Amino acid sequence: MAMAATSASGGAGCFPRPPPSGGEEKKQDEEGQCFLDGTDLLKDATENKRFLPTGFQGVDALLGGGLRQGQLTEITGQSSSGKTQVCLCSASHVAARQLGVVMYLDTSNSFSPSRIARIVDGFPISLVREPKNVRLERVMSSIICKSVFDIFDLFEVLHQLELSLKSKVNNGGNKICLLIIDSISSILAPINGGKYPRGRSMMISVAMILKKLAYEHNLSVLVTNHMVAGNGAPKPALGESWKTVPHVRLVISRERGSKICAATVLKHTLLVFA
Repeated sequence: MAMAATSASGGAGCFPRPPPSGGEEKKQDEEGQCFLDGTDLLKDATENKRFLPTGFQGVDALLGGGLRQGQLTEITGQSSSGKTQVCLCSASHVAARQLGVVMYLDTSNSFSPSRIARIVDGFPISLVREPKNVRLERVMSSIICKSVFDIFDLFEVLHQLELSLKSKVNNGGNKICLLIIDSISSILAPINGGKYPRGRSMMISVAMILKKLAYEHNLSVLVTNHMVAGNGAPKPALGESWKTVPHVRLVISRERGSKICAATVLKHTLLVFA
């Protein structure tokens, strides 16, 4: 599947390179609480927040390098637009390049080991120099898949993930660096309505947990969201409250019968429009 990338603005998108940071120490209050000033935050962003590849050069370029660690990226689009393919490719490339472990939360039986195998089989020889069967086994062992079918399961899995990250539990010495939820709207949309008065607060709780995990443990979080009917055009599900949650929102689309997908940035915290 090929991917064409565009910007949602009429201007050209550019990602400014921050200047080198200084060496000021972190500020602390009387109780020892650590505070970061702008210099500290800039140093952390430039030295610790790397980009993880999606496997699509056009998408990575559009995102300024890929899936940024410490941030939540949302991919939205209509059914069969390629959302799951981006998730599977991202998991495959991160695992193949030995960047860390991938946790894949599957909410709609969309995870496909056979598709992962086809993706890995299509890698160029220059990416990983090892026998195909050895490469596939290593990639699959670096992807942890868990089926999650309701909001309470999701809370429990995220709680266990936080505990394991805090205790530095890892998989074969490699830390989890990418968390994928495909799709998060399958879990949140059913409770985000009048039938569930606490639905909105539970949705916001999930959002805060994901962003906290991303920030505190330097994870890249990737979630998918489906489209719903809007006034004249489809729009991302989960409403106005969710719209402010992702650091990055990417919408992908594909014409029926076509193998070419178009990707457009709806929101990006690093993107400057000229």
